[in-house]
Amino acid sequence: MHEIRAVYDDHTITVYQAYSPAIAVPAVAAGRFVPPFKRDRMTWIKPSFLWMMYRCGWATKEGQEHVLAVSITREGFEWALTNAVHSSYQRGEYPSRDAWQRALRRAPTRVQWDPERDLRLRELPYRSLQLGLGGVAAARYADEWITGITDVTGLVREICGHLDAGDDARAAALLPPERPYPAVSRT
Repeated sequence: MHEIRAVYDDHTITVYQAYSPAIAVPAVAAGRFVPPFKRDRMTWIKPSFLWMMYRCGWATKEGQEHVLAVSITREGFEWALTNAVHSSYQRGEYPSRDAWQRALRRAPTRVQWDPERDLRLRELPYRSLQLGLGGVAAARYADEWITGITDVTGLVREICGHLDAGDDARAAALLPPERPYPAVSRT
């Protein structure tokens, strides 16, 4: 089962990314991604807070010491989903593997589904979205879609501290209030 769970309202959705201080600190100060953020690379956004924690090891992995909550327009997010191609071949979606590879090369975005995680970062029985933005999508993300960037590393460390102390209830109480996101085509 695929499910997008996120913090969102009528106009925006929050996605997460983890970066080194060299990228995160200037981005938070500017309210948008500025150099040394590289627009020519695929950048992956994740609506799931816990999947981001799995990926960055609660902000302990090298180059991922700062977790950013990036508020973007739902219009931009949905454009990215609508224009995405699955990052791996999905039998039945394309007439052949070659057709999928051609579509993948042309697509500005990629959809990837990975096992969602629980508070202890164990796999859950449904899959969570990662959305890769490249080319025009990365530029639109950086220049048009972002409505705010917040460094949530302090919250990440607080939650992790409660987990380390064995207080899962206090940790869970601090999690962002994610809920299922309405279905969008191409997901």
